[in-house]
Amino acid sequence: MIPSVDHYLELGCGRCSHYEKPTCKVHTWQNELRFLRELVLASGLVEEVKWSQPCYTLNGKNVLMIAAFKGYCCLSFMKGILLHDPNKLLELPGADSFAGRVLKLKGDAHSAGLMNHPEPIIDLIQQAIEHERRGTPLPEKPARELEIPEELQVQFNTHPGLEKAFFGLTPARQRAYMILINGAAQSATKTRRIQKYIPAIFAGKGPHDP
Repeated sequence: MIPSVDHYLELGCGRCSHYEKPTCKVHTWQNELRFLRELVLASGLVEEVKWSQPCYTLNGKNVLMIAAFKGYCCLSFMKGILLHDPNKLLELPGADSFAGRVLKLKGDAHSAGLMNHPEPIIDLIQQAIEHERRGTPLPEKPARELEIPEELQVQFNTHPGLEKAFFGLTPARQRAYMILINGAAQSATKTRRIQKYIPAIFAGKGPHDP
Protein backbone atom coordinates (compact mmCIF):
# COMPACT_ATOMS: atom_id res chain seq x y z
CA MET A 1 0.00 0.00 0.00
CA ILE A 2 1.29 3.46 -0.82
CA PRO A 3 2.17 5.41 2.36
CA SER A 4 1.00 8.91 1.42
CA VAL A 5 -0.63 11.06 -1.23
CA ASP A 6 2.74 12.68 -1.93
CA HIS A 7 4.04 9.19 -2.73
CA TYR A 8 0.99 8.59 -4.94
CA LEU A 9 1.61 11.76 -6.93
CA GLU A 10 5.32 11.07 -7.31
CA LEU A 11 5.28 7.35 -8.11
CA GLY A 12 1.70 6.27 -8.83
CA CYS A 13 -0.95 4.20 -7.07
CA GLY A 14 0.93 0.90 -7.24
CA ARG A 15 -2.03 -1.10 -8.55
CA CYS A 16 -0.52 -2.12 -11.88
CA SER A 17 2.76 -2.72 -13.71
CA HIS A 18 3.07 0.99 -14.60
CA TYR A 19 3.90 1.86 -10.98
CA GLU A 20 6.99 4.10 -10.73
CA LYS A 21 7.04 4.46 -14.54
CA PRO A 22 6.34 7.52 -16.73
CA THR A 23 3.45 5.58 -18.28
CA CYS A 24 1.49 5.58 -15.01
CA LYS A 25 -1.83 7.42 -15.42
CA VAL A 26 -1.09 9.49 -12.33
CA HIS A 27 1.72 11.23 -14.22
CA THR A 28 -0.58 12.10 -17.12
CA TRP A 29 -2.83 14.15 -14.85
CA GLN A 30 -0.35 15.77 -12.47
CA ASN A 31 -1.65 19.33 -12.85
CA GLU A 32 -5.27 18.31 -12.50
CA LEU A 33 -4.66 15.97 -9.55
CA ARG A 34 -2.66 18.58 -7.66
CA PHE A 35 -5.34 21.17 -8.41
CA LEU A 36 -8.08 18.92 -7.00
CA ARG A 37 -5.98 18.03 -4.00
CA GLU A 38 -5.38 21.70 -3.21
CA LEU A 39 -9.10 22.45 -3.34
CA VAL A 40 -9.99 19.54 -1.08
CA LEU A 41 -7.24 20.23 1.46
CA ALA A 42 -8.41 23.85 1.68
CA SER A 43 -11.83 22.53 2.75
CA GLY A 44 -10.43 21.08 5.98
CA LEU A 45 -11.10 17.42 5.24
CA VAL A 46 -8.57 14.88 6.52
CA GLU A 47 -6.33 13.40 3.84
CA GLU A 48 -5.77 9.65 3.93
CA VAL A 49 -4.84 6.85 1.55
CA LYS A 50 -7.46 4.16 1.06
CA TRP A 51 -7.61 1.53 -1.68
CA SER A 52 -4.34 3.05 -2.98
CA GLN A 53 -6.12 6.33 -3.75
CA PRO A 54 -6.24 9.76 -2.07
CA CYS A 55 -9.30 9.73 0.19
CA TYR A 56 -10.70 12.63 2.22
CA THR A 57 -12.71 12.06 5.37
CA LEU A 58 -14.77 13.86 8.01
CA ASN A 59 -14.92 12.25 11.46
CA GLY A 60 -13.67 9.02 9.90
CA LYS A 61 -16.34 8.93 7.19
CA ASN A 62 -15.34 8.87 3.51
CA VAL A 63 -16.49 12.03 1.72
CA LEU A 64 -14.33 12.38 -1.41
CA MET A 65 -11.73 10.49 -3.40
CA ILE A 66 -9.35 11.50 -6.18
CA ALA A 67 -8.42 9.08 -8.96
CA ALA A 68 -6.63 9.01 -12.33
CA PHE A 69 -7.77 7.10 -15.40
CA LYS A 70 -6.57 6.85 -18.97
CA GLY A 71 -8.83 9.54 -20.38
CA TYR A 72 -9.45 11.72 -17.34
CA CYS A 73 -8.91 12.25 -13.65
CA CYS A 74 -11.78 12.78 -11.28
CA LEU A 75 -13.06 13.92 -7.94
CA SER A 76 -15.43 11.26 -6.64
CA PHE A 77 -18.24 12.23 -4.25
CA MET A 78 -19.29 9.25 -2.18
CA LYS A 79 -22.79 10.70 -1.61
CA GLY A 80 -22.98 12.83 -4.73
CA ILE A 81 -26.66 12.06 -5.21
CA LEU A 82 -27.36 14.60 -2.44
CA LEU A 83 -25.61 17.50 -4.16
CA HIS A 84 -27.26 20.39 -5.96
CA ASP A 85 -25.44 20.59 -9.28
CA PRO A 86 -26.83 23.47 -11.37
CA ASN A 87 -23.79 23.43 -13.66
CA LYS A 88 -24.25 19.71 -14.41
CA LEU A 89 -20.65 18.88 -13.56
CA LEU A 90 -21.36 15.52 -11.98
CA GLU A 91 -21.76 12.16 -13.69
CA LEU A 92 -22.70 8.68 -12.59
CA PRO A 93 -19.55 6.54 -12.28
CA GLY A 94 -21.46 3.66 -13.87
CA ALA A 95 -24.85 2.86 -15.33
CA ASP A 96 -25.93 1.01 -12.20
CA SER A 97 -24.48 3.49 -9.69
CA PHE A 98 -26.73 4.99 -7.05
CA ALA A 99 -25.18 7.33 -4.46
CA GLY A 100 -21.80 8.15 -5.99
CA ARG A 101 -21.07 10.90 -8.49
CA VAL A 102 -17.83 11.96 -10.19
CA LEU A 103 -16.52 15.25 -11.53
CA LYS A 104 -14.14 14.61 -14.43
CA LEU A 105 -11.26 16.75 -15.66
CA LYS A 106 -10.32 15.71 -19.19
CA GLY A 107 -7.67 18.22 -20.24
CA ASP A 108 -10.12 20.01 -22.53
CA ALA A 109 -11.23 23.64 -22.68
CA HIS A 110 -14.11 23.02 -20.27
CA SER A 111 -11.74 21.52 -17.70
CA ALA A 112 -9.32 24.41 -18.14
CA GLY A 113 -12.19 26.79 -17.46
CA LEU A 114 -13.02 25.01 -14.23
CA MET A 115 -9.40 25.12 -13.12
CA ASN A 116 -9.29 28.87 -13.77
CA HIS A 117 -12.63 29.43 -12.04
CA PRO A 118 -13.06 26.62 -9.50
CA GLU A 119 -15.95 28.13 -7.56
CA PRO A 120 -18.50 25.51 -8.76
CA ILE A 121 -16.19 22.70 -7.64
CA ILE A 122 -15.60 24.35 -4.27
CA ASP A 123 -19.36 24.66 -3.82
CA LEU A 124 -19.85 20.94 -4.48
CA ILE A 125 -17.10 20.08 -1.99
CA GLN A 126 -18.67 22.29 0.67
CA GLN A 127 -22.08 20.74 0.04
CA ALA A 128 -20.62 17.25 0.46
CA ILE A 129 -19.00 18.25 3.75
CA GLU A 130 -22.20 19.82 5.07
CA HIS A 131 -24.29 16.77 4.21
CA GLU A 132 -21.79 14.52 5.99
CA ARG A 133 -21.71 16.85 8.99
CA ARG A 134 -25.50 16.86 9.21
CA GLY A 135 -25.79 13.14 8.57
CA THR A 136 -28.20 13.71 5.69
CA PRO A 137 -29.74 10.33 4.82
CA LEU A 138 -29.54 9.03 1.29
CA PRO A 139 -32.80 8.70 -0.62
CA GLU A 140 -34.29 5.24 -0.73
CA LYS A 141 -32.56 2.98 -3.19
CA PRO A 142 -34.50 1.51 -6.08
CA ALA A 143 -35.30 -2.10 -5.42
CA ARG A 144 -32.24 -4.24 -5.96
CA GLU A 145 -31.62 -7.80 -4.88
CA LEU A 146 -28.05 -7.23 -3.78
CA GLU A 147 -26.68 -4.85 -1.16
CA ILE A 148 -23.33 -3.68 -2.54
CA PRO A 149 -20.57 -3.27 0.09
CA GLU A 150 -18.60 -0.03 0.05
CA GLU A 151 -15.41 -1.85 -0.91
CA LEU A 152 -17.01 -3.14 -4.11
CA GLN A 153 -18.54 0.25 -4.92
CA VAL A 154 -15.07 1.82 -4.64
CA GLN A 155 -13.76 -0.69 -7.17
CA PHE A 156 -16.70 0.11 -9.46
CA ASN A 157 -15.67 3.78 -9.24
CA THR A 158 -12.01 3.10 -9.99
CA HIS A 159 -12.30 0.40 -12.70
CA PRO A 160 -14.30 1.62 -15.73
CA GLY A 161 -16.68 -1.06 -16.93
CA LEU A 162 -16.44 -3.22 -13.81
CA GLU A 163 -19.91 -2.33 -12.54
CA LYS A 164 -21.51 -3.13 -15.88
CA ALA A 165 -19.57 -6.41 -16.05
CA PHE A 166 -20.62 -7.37 -12.51
CA PHE A 167 -24.33 -6.76 -13.10
CA GLY A 168 -24.03 -8.58 -16.41
CA LEU A 169 -23.23 -11.77 -14.48
CA THR A 170 -25.95 -14.26 -13.71
CA PRO A 171 -27.75 -13.66 -10.38
CA ALA A 172 -26.15 -16.82 -8.99
CA ARG A 173 -22.64 -15.57 -9.78
CA GLN A 174 -23.42 -12.16 -8.28
CA ARG A 175 -24.63 -13.81 -5.07
CA ALA A 176 -21.53 -16.00 -4.97
CA TYR A 177 -19.30 -12.92 -5.07
CA MET A 178 -21.35 -11.25 -2.32
CA ILE A 179 -20.96 -14.29 -0.09
CA LEU A 180 -17.22 -14.36 -0.76
CA ILE A 181 -16.73 -10.62 -0.15
CA ASN A 182 -18.98 -10.28 2.89
CA GLY A 183 -17.44 -13.35 4.46
CA ALA A 184 -14.40 -11.23 5.30
CA ALA A 185 -14.47 -9.32 8.58
CA GLN A 186 -11.92 -6.65 7.64
CA SER A 187 -12.38 -4.01 4.95
CA ALA A 188 -8.85 -4.57 3.64
CA THR A 189 -9.55 -8.30 3.22
CA LYS A 190 -12.76 -7.55 1.32
CA THR A 191 -10.83 -5.26 -1.01
CA ARG A 192 -8.14 -7.88 -1.65
CA ARG A 193 -10.77 -10.49 -2.47
CA ILE A 194 -12.51 -8.14 -4.91
CA GLN A 195 -9.27 -7.16 -6.64
CA LYS A 196 -8.28 -10.81 -6.99
CA TYR A 197 -11.45 -11.58 -8.96
CA ILE A 198 -11.68 -8.46 -11.14
CA PRO A 199 -10.29 -10.32 -14.22
CA ALA A 200 -12.84 -13.11 -13.67
CA ILE A 201 -15.71 -10.61 -13.42
CA PHE A 202 -14.66 -8.97 -16.69
CA ALA A 203 -14.51 -12.45 -18.22
CA GLY A 204 -18.09 -13.16 -17.13
CA LYS A 205 -17.07 -15.80 -14.63
CA GLY A 206 -18.09 -16.50 -11.05
CA PRO A 207 -15.59 -17.00 -8.21
CA HIS A 208 -15.79 -20.77 -8.50
CA ASP A 209 -15.69 -21.04 -12.30
CA PRO A 210 -12.59 -22.62 -13.85
